[in-house]
Amino acid sequence: MKYSKEFLRSLPKVLLHDHLDGGVRAQTVIDLAKESGYDKLPTTDPGELAEWFHRGATRGSLPLFLEGFEHTCGVMQTEESLERVAYEMLEDMKKDGVVYVETRFAPVFHTLKGLHLETVVRSVLRGLERGKHDFGVEYGIILCAMRNMEPRFSDEIAELAVDFRDRGVVGFDLAGEEGGYPPKKHVDAFHYIQRENFNITIHAGEAFGKESIWQAIQWCGAHRIGHATRLIEDMKIKDGEVLNMGRLAQYVLDKRLPLEICLTSNVHTGAVKSMNEHPFGFYYRYKFRVTLNTDDRLMSNITLTDEYQTAAEVFDLKTDDLEKLTINAMKSAFMPYKRRIPIIYEKIKPGFAAAREKLAKGKA
Repeated sequence: MKYSKEFLRSLPKVLLHDHLDGGVRAQTVIDLAKESGYDKLPTTDPGELAEWFHRGATRGSLPLFLEGFEHTCGVMQTEESLERVAYEMLEDMKKDGVVYVETRFAPVFHTLKGLHLETVVRSVLRGLERGKHDFGVEYGIILCAMRNMEPRFSDEIAELAVDFRDRGVVGFDLAGEEGGYPPKKHVDAFHYIQRENFNITIHAGEAFGKESIWQAIQWCGAHRIGHATRLIEDMKIKDGEVLNMGRLAQYVLDKRLPLEICLTSNVHTGAVKSMNEHPFGFYYRYKFRVTLNTDDRLMSNITLTDEYQTAAEVFDLKTDDLEKLTINAMKSAFMPYKRRIPIIYEKIKPGFAAAREKLAKGKA
C-alpha cells in the first residue's frame, strides 16, 4: 500500500537493530575527521561522502559492506566525538518519529587512541542522556563483541555489558562477518550473560545459513536474532505457500523469538537478491514475531520511515500491520517490562489511533 513519507514519519516507531557507527551523519564524519586530524576520507564534501558510503555498501557482499566502518570508527576515538554522535543519533530518531531505539556498537573499535572500554561506554551514555532530555526519545545500548576476535575479548565485553546494565546498557550482541566465525566459539561469554539473567541478541542467518541461527539459539541462548534471513532455508515452499516447517523454524515460531529484519540492508549485503525475494513476507504471513529495522542508516541511506514505506509497498502492509510490527518491536525490546508497557499504551497506540483519523480524512 502507498503512504506518503510524511504520514509514515508521523507514526510512533520502535527501532531495535541500528548500529551507532553505521548511522553517523556524513557532515559529522567530516567535522570529526578535521578535528582529529584523520586524513583517510575519500572526500570532504558531505553529499559526495554520503554517496561514497552508500555506493560502497551496495556491492552485494557483507565484508564489502563493512568496509565503510573503518572511516566512521576512525573518527569516533575521543570522548567528545562519541558523545556527539550519540546525541545526534537521538535527534535523528526524534525527527524520524522513533519513540524508542536500541543502538549497538563494539566498544573495542573506539579504543585506537587509548580510550578505556568503560570510558567509551560512558561517553556514549552522556550523549544519549543529553539526547533523551532534549528530544524525549527513550533508548537502550547493546554492546557488541566481534566474531573474528578471540573469545577472551567477547568475555570482556560481556562483563562490560553487565557492569553497565543499570546505567543504560540493555543487552549483549555478537556481530561481524559470519562465514568461518561461528557463534559457538564465543559460548563462554553467552553463558556468563545467561547466568547474570541478562539479554542476548546475535547477528545470525544473514551471510551464513540456518546453522548460524541454530547455534545462536541453542548454543548461545539468543533471545532475539539479528537478520535471520536464512531461516527461510528451514521451510519447504511451493507456489508461494509454506508446505511445512523444519524443527528450527517451528521452534522460532512457537517460542515467539523476535527477528530483527533489515530489509534494505539485506539487499545491499547480498543476503537476498531483491526486495521482492525477501523472506519477510513469509515470516509475517505465518505469524513469526518480526520487527523492521535500519541496520546502518548512513551506509544504506535510509531511515526507519523508509523501511516502513518499503515494507508497506512491497508486502502490501496496511496501517494495522505497521502497528502490529511496532508493538512487536516494543514487546521484544530489552527495556524492563514496566517501562515497555507505558510506551505501547501511551505513545504507540494513541499515535496509530491519530494516524487512522488522518487516513479517514484523506490526509495520508
